[in-house]
Amino acid sequence: MGGFKKFLIRGNLVDLAVAFVVGAAFAGLVKDFSTSFISPLIALFGSKPDYTKLAFTLNDTTFPYGVFLTSTVTFVITAAIVYFLVVLPTSKLLERLSRGQEATERDCPQCLASIPVKARRCQFCTSEVVPMNGAPV
Repeated sequence: MGGFKKFLIRGNLVDLAVAFVVGAAFAGLVKDFSTSFISPLIALFGSKPDYTKLAFTLNDTTFPYGVFLTSTVTFVITAAIVYFLVVLPTSKLLERLSRGQEATERDCPQCLASIPVKARRCQFCTSEVVPMNGAPV
């Protein structure tokens, strides 16, 4: 029973649970944003993206492909919202924060593998390399 208790309290499982809960809340937020703002904007230029009633019949079997189309439109809208409102600003912020940091790796001039700045020999192709300017030897 002690092993099971350690498993439940272990950091990875707790992190995963927190990520799941936050992700579910974020999914609701994105859905509500899409419903409140994006769908009305689309309705201004065309019709509301609800194609759930579209279907075709083949040998007395109905294929409701409109459900798939509606889900596809919703997915594309959600992905665009997440990209432009979360991913892009976060990557720009991380880029700004890492500007002042000093480089720790460089490319080997022979094999183009990443090697430490202070390296005198490439660990991959064993070529001798000149240490970069400012790198203590």
